[in-house]
Amino acid sequence: MADRHDDSPVVRGGGFLARLTPVVKWLMLANVAVFLADHLLLPLLLDQGAVHRRLIEWGAFSVSDSVVGLRLWQFITFQFLHDSLGHLLFNSIGLYFFGPWVERWWGAQRFLAFYLLCGCGGAALFTLLNLAHIVPGGPDTGLIGASAGIYGILIATAVIAPGLRVMLLIPPIELSMRQLAIALMVLSVAMIVIGFGGNEGGEAGHLGGAVVGFLLMRFPRIIGSPEGASRPRPKFSVVREAKLRPRASLRLEEDPKTDRILEKISQEGFQSLTPEEKDHLHEVSRRQTRRP
Repeated sequence: MADRHDDSPVVRGGGFLARLTPVVKWLMLANVAVFLADHLLLPLLLDQGAVHRRLIEWGAFSVSDSVVGLRLWQFITFQFLHDSLGHLLFNSIGLYFFGPWVERWWGAQRFLAFYLLCGCGGAALFTLLNLAHIVPGGPDTGLIGASAGIYGILIATAVIAPGLRVMLLIPPIELSMRQLAIALMVLSVAMIVIGFGGNEGGEAGHLGGAVVGFLLMRFPRIIGSPEGASRPRPKFSVVREAKLRPRASLRLEEDPKTDRILEKISQEGFQSLTPEEKDHLHEVSRRQTRRP
């Protein structure tokens, strides 16, 4: 999928990693490093018959080990393990395109907490559905991958920018971020209910991450409310213009100060604003709300 907005929050500069915010970049690098170590380095250095893919065996989440056996670190470690290159690539794409939006909204430390908690939510729902025999497999069935955290990020992006247009690669259709989030949730539920695809446990993890992501966006003070979520956001709508720049329903040609502030948000994020700039936006939003 490809982000179609030119004003998405990016870090200026050249190179593949230039658009990434710090935590997103290190999460991607950590996922790749763990994958290479687990699939290439350890099999080369150690006896494959005895310790093949030891990182997955040590860090994968399962009800028997992680919950009953109290190997609680697996609530975190499973989020950095991937079964195949395609699995890693799919999660990296989601993190690359949408992670910076959410990190700029929360700030680096709170974003990391948000991401890991969404992953833990995926493991928790997987546990509940596994014990209820809604998803196949016994308590020894393993769960790995960053998908739960990625689904939390997708839900958060849909809350922050529901009108953001996204072009999917397969199938090649364009959706709003809200539509994409709803479609993914419906698909996950359907795959669990009808048992299609053979990855019901993974879909349970997706749903768990999405639910926790929504709850944290709805009640941000759970992990310490960021500035971008502590007050009601100005009710500006984004519409297409010549250079895909954000425009409010207020005619910005008549309000250059608001125009400058919105440009700053598009480039640096809400948290870059000074208290005076935030007060100005809230005053503009209040005046517009009063209009018939």
